[in-house]
Parts: sequence; structure tokens; C-alpha cells
Amino acid sequence: MKKGCPYGSHRVIEPKGVLPQPAEVIDNTMEIYDNEILVDVETLNIDAASFTQIEEEAGGDEEKIGEIMKSIVNRRGKHHNPVTGSGGMFIGQIAQVGEALKDRNLKPGDRIASLVSLSLTPLRIDRIKEIRKDTDQVAIDGQAVLFASGIYALLPEDMADTLALAVLDVAGAPAQAARLVRPGDRVFIIGAGGKSGLLCMHEAKKRAGVTGQVIGMGHSDSSTRRIEETGLADTVLQGSAKDSLEVMEMVKEATGGEMADLTINCVNIPHTEMGSILCTRDGGTIYFFSMATSFTAAALGAEGVGKDVNMIIGNGYTRDHAEISLHTLRENPRLREMFEKLYT
Repeated sequence: MKKGCPYGSHRVIEPKGVLPQPAEVIDNTMEIYDNEILVDVETLNIDAASFTQIEEEAGGDEEKIGEIMKSIVNRRGKHHNPVTGSGGMFIGQIAQVGEALKDRNLKPGDRIASLVSLSLTPLRIDRIKEIRKDTDQVAIDGQAVLFASGIYALLPEDMADTLALAVLDVAGAPAQAARLVRPGDRVFIIGAGGKSGLLCMHEAKKRAGVTGQVIGMGHSDSSTRRIEETGLADTVLQGSAKDSLEVMEMVKEATGGEMADLTINCVNIPHTEMGSILCTRDGGTIYFFSMATSFTAAALGAEGVGKDVNMIIGNGYTRDHAEISLHTLRENPRLREMFEKLYT
């Protein structure tokens, strides 16, 4: 077997000198290097911002969605949406483990979920079997390659694969919430009715405690209803996160003018940066988990309104994030039941 870079730079075709994620084109041939893992892919979980953009471009037509996805992979060697810049993740069965990774205690037949973005993962789609628009999941026949630096999780035995995939896709969000929320915090979660928002609400409620306040905002009637049904939000709001002044007024009323200590943005649409900024107190923190975020708009927008806030990029990886996110469902039967209805 040929020797490869642990970060996958040997796969980069264009431009040379960059790593696979920012690369325009990578090599997606499925003959692996000595430090790679070959996986037979069963399901792709497309990043919510990416799937929403593709679905809108396709006019909701499933055949066109599949065509757009395949064209991205055929052109770039990975599912790296050129509009949103985001990817997703996959589940599948290990087909081959490189010679340099024999100490990983992995073997062909093990079923795993990738915990690195499809935007850097060599991928081949042979056939699209089913597009599940309500969950952003796509069943395929195909293969993918994980690099030595790529993280993954063995699929749990106590929940359905599609459920585990949905949770692990957003594992960084509840893990960061667990790290950021302090007792007594006022926590405002935008997009609280989506999968990352629901998981963040559980962690926020648990860690802010009885002296804290969790404010969950949904956009649609269905997402707002989900927030209410969890019982995790002290205050439930409904509105458009794009309407920054309206959202600010709602949070101002909900907090008695104090505003949020921590805002977590989980939405899958652009132009919600200013709503997040205006709803957060000076010295507070905003966690932009959404891949639809423009960090230029966030930085310059905060400057423009004179807001001194800490802004955190939504790194999809946080230490022990897979275990934390799966434990959230095990810990909260009501939330697990809701996720099972949505994703199984």
C-alpha cells in the first residue's frame, strides 16, 4: 500500500498545498493508502443548510436533488456544497483497514458513523436509493474513505441507525452547550425545534438549573410545537431569526431587559447573525453552530452596533461529543421518543 499523509493531503488534486476540506477537487478513487479506512456507505446525512439549499435549487424534486448531489461529488470528489461550503456525514460498514491502522481495533464488518464532514471526505456515489427530505438523509450505494486523522464512532446497539446518524450529525452542538452553559445563565436558542436545538435545550436546562432561564425559538408552527412538547424551555418564542429587531424585542421582554448570557444559533438559513448579536448582552457569548452563518457578517455586524460579545465558530468536534449527544437521548425519554418519531 502507498503511504499517505494523516490529514489526507495526498488526496488533494486542486489546488496543491491545501488540505482536503478547502480543496476544490480531491481524489475519490477507492484504492486506499496505508493509513486510510475504506467504508461501504449506506446513508448520507446531509448538513441541514446544504440540504435546504439543494432542495430549493431542485424545486423540491427528488430526482433533481439526486442529480445535484451526484454532480457535486463527480466534480469535486466529495460532497462539498459549493454554495453553503458544508457537507454532512455518513454511516456505513468498514470494508478495509489500511496496514498502518491495524492497531485501531477495527475490522471489516464493523458499522460506524463518520464524525468528520463530507466536505473533506473522498466519496463515490454509485446509486441513490432513497431521498428522505423530512430528515435530510439519503440512502445510497457507494464508498467513502476516512483518513488517519478522521474521527468516527461505532454505531450504538441500543438505537436505530437512522436515529444515531441524526444525533451524531450534530454532536458538536449539545457538547458545546454542555461546556458553555453555567448555573443561572439565561440561554437563548435559535432554531430550538430542530435536532441540534432540541439537544442543546436539554443540556441548557440541565446546566443552567432552577436559577437559569432557557428561551427556545422556533420559526414554523411544527418546530415551535416541538419546543413546547419537550418541556425544556422556560419561555417559547415564535418568529423569524432574520428579523433581528423583532427578535431582540421578544428576548428583551422575556428577560426583563437583561438579554441572553449565551445565545446558541442552530438555524439552517442565512442572515440570522444580527438577531443573535442583538439578543446577547454585552460580555455575553454567541455560539454559531449553523453552517449558514456568515462570519464576516457576524464580525462586522457586531462592530456596527457596538456589541462587545464573544463569538464562537461552530466546530463540529468537541471532546467526547459523540458520547455526550447519545447520552442526551438516553437521559431524556421524552426527547428520545420525539427523535424516534422523526428519524426512524
